[in-house]
Amino acid sequence: MDATLAVAIAACLVAALALLLILVLMRRLRKLQGGQKAVLGGASHDMVDFAVSLQGRIDDLDRAVDEVAAGLSRVDRRIDGAITNTAVVRYDAYEDTGGKQSASFAFLDATRTGTVVTAIQGRDYARIYVKDVERGTASVALSPEEQMAVERAMAR
Repeated sequence: MDATLAVAIAACLVAALALLLILVLMRRLRKLQGGQKAVLGGASHDMVDFAVSLQGRIDDLDRAVDEVAAGLSRVDRRIDGAITNTAVVRYDAYEDTGGKQSASFAFLDATRTGTVVTAIQGRDYARIYVKDVERGTASVALSPEEQMAVERAMAR
């Protein structure tokens, strides 16, 4: 009976160790499940399903960012072509006039392309001149006042 008792005691010890091991593993499993619930927000999905859905959302976000970047590129091109730099230079075109009634207006975009409009006021007449400017160079020679208007517009 001694051998049978020893085997029974050994079996009880093995069973107690197995039970202790099960309790430790159950505690670790509950802790792991608690962490999973914190990540998943209480959803019943497992981590793999959550990771797959998260990757899908990240892909959607990447596509949205690409669309926004393309839109910004189009806006940048449109803004570069918009009249953003303007200036006015007032002056007396003739000695016998006063009050700086003549003026040159520069309307340019970011590439120094645009138009210069000059209104010359004399005692008996008024004249208007329009000159195109392409990348800072006019098709017709600019007067000093017109050149000053272009320079002031680009200095802004």
